[in-house]
Formats: sequence, structure tokens, C-alpha cells
Amino acid sequence: MSPINFAEAAQSCSVILDIVESSLPAGLPENFGADCKLQETLNKAVELLPELWKLADSPRDAILSYRRALLHQWNLDAQTSAKIQKEFAIFLLYSGAEAIPPTLRFQMGNAFVPKNNVEEASLLLIILLRKVSLKRIEWDSSILDHLSFALSISGGLKGLANQVEELLPGAIGRKEWYHILALCYHGEGEDFTALDLWKKLLKTREDSTYLPALLFVSKICGASSTYVEDGISLARRAVENSNVRCDQLMGVAQCMLGISLSANCGSAVSDSERVERQSEALKSLENSARATKMLDPVIIYHLCLENAEQRKLDAALNHAKHLLKLEGGSNIQGWILLARVLSAQKWPDEEAIETYSQLLAVLQVQRKSLGPGKKLKEDRSHIQNLELETWHDLASIYIKLCRWHDAELCLSKSEAISAFSASRWHTAGLLHEARDQQKEALKAYGLALEIDPTHVPSLVSKARVLRQMGCQSPAIIRSFLTEALHLDRMNASAWYNLGLLYKDGGGSSAMEAAECFQAATLLEDTEPIEPFR
Repeated sequence: MSPINFAEAAQSCSVILDIVESSLPAGLPENFGADCKLQETLNKAVELLPELWKLADSPRDAILSYRRALLHQWNLDAQTSAKIQKEFAIFLLYSGAEAIPPTLRFQMGNAFVPKNNVEEASLLLIILLRKVSLKRIEWDSSILDHLSFALSISGGLKGLANQVEELLPGAIGRKEWYHILALCYHGEGEDFTALDLWKKLLKTREDSTYLPALLFVSKICGASSTYVEDGISLARRAVENSNVRCDQLMGVAQCMLGISLSANCGSAVSDSERVERQSEALKSLENSARATKMLDPVIIYHLCLENAEQRKLDAALNHAKHLLKLEGGSNIQGWILLARVLSAQKWPDEEAIETYSQLLAVLQVQRKSLGPGKKLKEDRSHIQNLELETWHDLASIYIKLCRWHDAELCLSKSEAISAFSASRWHTAGLLHEARDQQKEALKAYGLALEIDPTHVPSLVSKARVLRQMGCQSPAIIRSFLTEALHLDRMNASAWYNLGLLYKDGGGSSAMEAAECFQAATLLEDTEPIEPFR
């Protein structure tokens, strides 16, 4: 049957509905017999009309027919009405047709008027869930599936959580209920609420090895210094339970383990313990990359970052290039990581300026192209943070080249994005220091540490300026440097300045000074312009 014939059939069907609608403008009475032949014909016509318009390749008419079916009083039974609502919601979500918003004449009072396909589909699916709660129709799990999709792409995960919480007991299983709720809160950025839900799920014996929950919990814990040990433990459990699953899950589990181990290196008591953790972290990330056949950009990014942190720069450079190829150069984080790896390999400053300038141009275009919405607001914040870091990197290069005015311009640009930045105050301190303005530099480093007491470059720089200004308490200077090395053992500047402090002490401190200078020399050749992380 050709599209033309389908259109003719749809028009014939529409004629039947037009006649009934003009004859009974107020709709069919509720007591109109369900077993009446006219009612049966109407039910079929109302249900069939949008399907015929879809087959005739006329999505606009299909949408209008769906609305007509739902807004006019056709005296449809609950199951037929629910079926039409569900089919309409599916069509709105997945057809690709842009629906014209419903006209206001159909609305009552302050009723919600959907502005687009997703909002209209979400409204229909929420109505269906309410009908399930009122026991007017039977439970249909696909309703929740479609609503989850609709609200997740529109930034309405909190609303989805509310709908899940209102489901009747037994509508979905306990495991699914906890997991969906946790995903909603995680998507809204409420990680610790999500963490509590996943932990409750994992406490039960039958769900203690539920892999999706293990992976998400290890991800959240690995990103928090408070819970990093839990992250390692749960990631190991995820690895153990992914052996009999697919390679992709094994890859993700190994990646979570590698990230958690890497994050935990800073808390190592001894150098040997730290080296062991670094080795295991790198091994886990390499296993992760192999399991996913080097095709997962997130895994490749963390593998590149770990190699760079451990100063395995050739491997880091290869992974950074592979990452850019995988993503088609679309991810700015990949470009920044590549730039810092290359800076650690001491590439020429003029080339660095050109590369960072290109990065800034791309970042500014991306920021301006973002529209409204919560998810897009988060993306805009992320891009602004990357732009902030890039301005500081570029300012640092200009300071090295004694181009003060250009450095000041970079700092003014970064201030317009965020004045409350430890990195910005540190870069401002470097500019003051380069101009022999030590008091101003010391103040800038102090402000950076007020914002972030663990900002390693500011700890080192403040110690350096205090020593240059003749601070009478070497213990204070040493405390800044030892704290910096506790946070970042690979910081060449911290080792060098600690060596100078020991050298000032003379006598028995000469051996310690020599060891510090040796460490600084080994690390200096591979230190990036800014920390890799």
C-alpha cells in the first residue's frame, strides 16, 4: 500500500470522527454503551487514525490526531486511552518530528503547557504512571523506561526520582528501585546521597556483587580523599566480579581501580609504598585499555594522565595523540593534556603560545555555543574552568619570556572568569616575583593558599620567597616544602628549594642538600608548565 493510499485511508477515518464530533460537540456521554457498535467503531477509528498518518509519512497530522484522540471526549476505555497515550509519547520521543506545542484553548486554568516534544512525552508518561498508582491500568515497565529516557535528556532527573519514589510497592524490584534512584541523584550531582543508596543496596547478601553499583560507588569514592580506601576495596570487588562478564565491564572496573589507587598515592607513608601503588595503578589502567581494545576515550585519558604523572612522557605522548584521534579533537581536556605533556618535553615557548591560543579560541567558541538548561550550565562551568587553566598556562609562558604586559592581559581575562582561584593568585605571584616585587608576591601566594591550602605550587613559591626575604625561621619554610612534597613527590621545584634550605644550614645538612638537588635535577627535565592534574 503506497503512502497515497494510507493518506486516503486516514482521510476516510478522519471523516468518521468529524461527523461524530460535529454531532456531539460535548463528547459522548459516559453511560454510552461500551458494547454499542458505534462505540466500537469509534475506538478503532481514534486508535487507527494516527497510525495511518504515520504510514502516510505525515508526522504533523499524526501528532494532531493523537492530541485529538486524547483531548476529545470519545468515551474510550482506560486501556485504549492508555495505549494511545503511550504510543503518542513514544512517537514524540523517537520519531524525530518536531511537534507544534498544543494550543492554549485546550488548557484549563493554570495547567502546564508543554513547550516541546520531550516535555509533552514526559507529561503523558507521568499521567500513565499516575493511572498505574490509582490502579486504573496494569503496571507496564516500559512506561518507566521511556520516562527515564525523557527526563534524563531534559535534565529532569530529580523529577524522575520523585516518580520512582511514588511507585507502588512491588512495581519494580528492590535492586532496580535503589539503583534508579541512585543514578538520578548522581546525575543531579548529589553524589553522597547516591552513595548512601548504593551502599544500602550492596549491604544485602544477594546484591553485594551487583556490578553497576560497585562501579559507581568506586567511582564516587575514588574521587574523594575521605573515601578513597573504600573506592579501592569496592573497585577490587568489581574486578573480581567482572571476570565472567564482558570485556567492557572488566575494562571499566580496572579503570576505577587504577583511578582510586592513583588518588591514594599521596597518602602513602613511605616512598616504597607510594611506588608500589603507582605501579599497581598504572598496571590496572593498562589492563583496562587492553580490555577495551584502546577504544574508550575516558580510559585512554586516565592512562595518559597516569603515565605523565609518573614522568613516562613518551608513553603519555602516544596516548595523548591516540586520544585526540579517538575523539576527533573534540575534547578540550585532551588538547590541554597534550600541551602539558609536550611542555614537559621542553617544546619551544613560541609553539606553546600558538597552541594555547588555538585552545582558547576553541574554548570560547564552545562556551558561546551552549544554550540554557541545567546540564548545559554544568558544561559551561566545565569549559570555563578549562579556559581559566589555559589563560594561566599562557600567562606563565609570557612571564618566562619577560612579556609582562601580555601576562597581565591573560590574568585580567582569567579574573573575568573567576577571581576566586588559587591558580590565578599563584600566577599573579609569579609575575610579581619576576618583577622583584617580593612583598606583593608573598601576599598573592598567601591568598592562593587561603583559597586552597593544598595548592602545591603556592606552597613551594611561598617557601621560596620567604627564604629570599631572609625569614629567620627555617622550620616555617621547611614546613611549606615538606607539605608540598607530601602532596606531590614529583615536584622538582620543591626538591630544589628544600636542597637550598639544607645548603643554608651547612655542616651535617650537606648530604641532605645533595640528595634534594639530585632529585630536583632528575625531575626538572620532565616537569610540565602546569601540573598534569
